[in-house]
Amino acid sequence: MSFASLGLSEAIVRAVTERGYSEPTPIQKQAIPAVLSGGDLLAGAQTGTGKTAGFTLPILQRLSTTPPKAQPRGFPPIRTLILTPTRELAAQVEESVRHYGKYVKLTSMVMFGGVGIHPQIDKLKKRVDILVATPGRLLDHVQQKTVDLSHVEILVLDEADRMLDMGFIHDIKRVLALLPKQRQNLLFSATFSDEIKRLADGLLNKPSLIEVARRNATADNVAQKVYLVDRERKRELLAHLIKEHSWRQVLVFTRTKHGANRLAEQLSKEDIPALAIHGNKSQSARTHALAEFKTGRLQVLVATDIAARGIDISELPHVVNFELPNVSEDYVHRIGRTGRAGADGEAVSLVCVDEQQLLKGIERLIKRELPKEIVAGFEPDLNAKPEPIQNGRGSRAGGNRGGQRPSVNRPSRKPAAGSDGKQGHHQPQHRSGGRHR
Repeated sequence: MSFASLGLSEAIVRAVTERGYSEPTPIQKQAIPAVLSGGDLLAGAQTGTGKTAGFTLPILQRLSTTPPKAQPRGFPPIRTLILTPTRELAAQVEESVRHYGKYVKLTSMVMFGGVGIHPQIDKLKKRVDILVATPGRLLDHVQQKTVDLSHVEILVLDEADRMLDMGFIHDIKRVLALLPKQRQNLLFSATFSDEIKRLADGLLNKPSLIEVARRNATADNVAQKVYLVDRERKRELLAHLIKEHSWRQVLVFTRTKHGANRLAEQLSKEDIPALAIHGNKSQSARTHALAEFKTGRLQVLVATDIAARGIDISELPHVVNFELPNVSEDYVHRIGRTGRAGADGEAVSLVCVDEQQLLKGIERLIKRELPKEIVAGFEPDLNAKPEPIQNGRGSRAGGNRGGQRPSVNRPSRKPAAGSDGKQGHHQPQHRSGGRHR
């Protein structure tokens, strides 16, 4: 099956071909016709399945073949609004819009916090057909009356499950209240939790349902492995593995921002080029680190879970869990950064005695036991006693979400780092310890 056979114009197919794609992925085969039909869509797709093209391509097709309904006074209308949970994902999606839409006469822009608002205001004074935004910065513009959402024809909620995890539900509802009632709604989520189902029930009108991957499934082409090691020797083992196997492009996950900084510094001292990316880094530092990593000039990128959303590298060979995530589903999201679009990948987890319950929770979730190895010279102490994982992160050992989260009503003192980096819209903290990373 070709992209042209799905109903896409020659101009859009040409742009897709130039990006090196000739055959649509399973999610694209189903989503593109569904979006072109004009109806609402609820799509379940793991990261790396090609879902971004699954909605950007038909949106470009629809907008390029139909004129805008009205031209109000003041700021030009936004015709499509795409909401994403993080800056990096917003930038990635808008980049896809530009690449795929290079031969059609449509304009786009990306909007997120952590950078100056005035250049964004200047862009909004010109025509913007497709706006990709994080919720908080979008509401900053709404407050300043610099964006017009009253003519949006298509709304996309991308990685909706992560937006709910990050406490954006109230911001999403505020945005929905500003949109016209007659519009097309597309909701993409890696998982269909009870909360996602409730959101979909209130948002979507007789949607088409697409689910291309079993919930919480891990890609078959990602080789998963666990190395058992003492907590104090994880860094040493990681450096050994990188050097021993000549790993050239490695995405490493830590639980905390401080841990990411420290690990990147330690690896750099061992002549392994490494940088950290997380919510406390400036947007320019995050953009620089990601660009260096994508081009291969940076050997190791150390990231927290939230900051890594939107890292889309077509052939990323290695993902390392330096520390297991507290929430089991985050393991699936993490290792989904490799093995994308059919490429092979390797996911390695360094597991100490403290994390045995987290490991069991992950294995229950993915319904398989992960192979375990011990590297000669790094044998763990069999008599070591587990210690609590610091800052409350051990309070949910096993990490199975099960749709139940602690109800915390107090506002956080900081914005959801790694998302908007903005001030002024307080997000409730839904998770104990380290979720806003």
